[in-house]
Amino acid sequence: MRTIDMEILSGNGIIIFIFIMLLASLLLAHIRLRAGLSSLCRQLEEIARGSHMELALDSRQKPLPALCSILNHVLAFKDKTYIRYDQEQKLLKQNITGLAHDIRTPLTGARGYVQFAMECEDPAKQEHYLQAAEKRLSELQDMLEEMFVYTKLAGEDYVPCLRKLQALPLLSECLLSLYTRFEETGISPHVAFESEGFLVNADEDALKRVFLNLLQNALIHGAGDITILQAQDRITFKNPLPEGESIPDPCLMFDRFYKADAARGKGSSGLGLFIVRELMERMGGSVSARTEDGVLAVTLRFPSLPQGLSLTGAP
Repeated sequence: MRTIDMEILSGNGIIIFIFIMLLASLLLAHIRLRAGLSSLCRQLEEIARGSHMELALDSRQKPLPALCSILNHVLAFKDKTYIRYDQEQKLLKQNITGLAHDIRTPLTGARGYVQFAMECEDPAKQEHYLQAAEKRLSELQDMLEEMFVYTKLAGEDYVPCLRKLQALPLLSECLLSLYTRFEETGISPHVAFESEGFLVNADEDALKRVFLNLLQNALIHGAGDITILQAQDRITFKNPLPEGESIPDPCLMFDRFYKADAARGKGSSGLGLFIVRELMERMGGSVSARTEDGVLAVTLRFPSLPQGLSLTGAP
């Protein structure tokens, strides 16, 4: 019996020893885990105070390295987002300053010409000054309209009202509205449509704005007659560039506020081609640009027409 009791006691002792070792191991793991978490908390507090350090751990406790890696990815994304936001805010402030200057220029010019007209007694000169003031106010109106369209596009609730339209009559309407500008610059438009009944699925006001912006861009920045060609599902606007001027990457012209500084004093807000791209994409189409032999070509590509769509947009 005594031998059996000793064996039982010995067996219990082994079990107790194993249990104690297990508890000690768990306690040590718990202590290391707490130490690792405390280290992470201290480092996160440093980051919260503005540090750009990367989280690091001495502990190899299984959950901690994975947690540390995930946190580093989150912090890196946060830093990139903040840097991008900061850059965009600085660019926005610069562009707002530029736009304020762009708006002030024609307004100041118009006020000056009106003042000259009021002080002048010669009817011919008065007429000249008033016409010059009207031209400056027209430039200002164009800029304000572009800014209004830009603000509308910035809202997520803007949805174009698409329907089946004939493109040529709308283009002709836009050309007629710029008749005076064509006369003043000595530039002539040349229109050649493969199909005079060419139909597009578009928003009427949006398509007019696209046509007007492309025509105004050519009038302001071009150096010769404008050619407008339609073939298949595309309409291309071509105009020669001023001598010695080149566009290294024509695709950048569609960026917001592109070349706003260079356009200063030319009656441009720098938003015209950006609006063209946004409106075309909202209508399901696209726009592209290229230069060849000193000629800039901007091509509008329209989406396929829905089957069974009538001329008024009703099924």
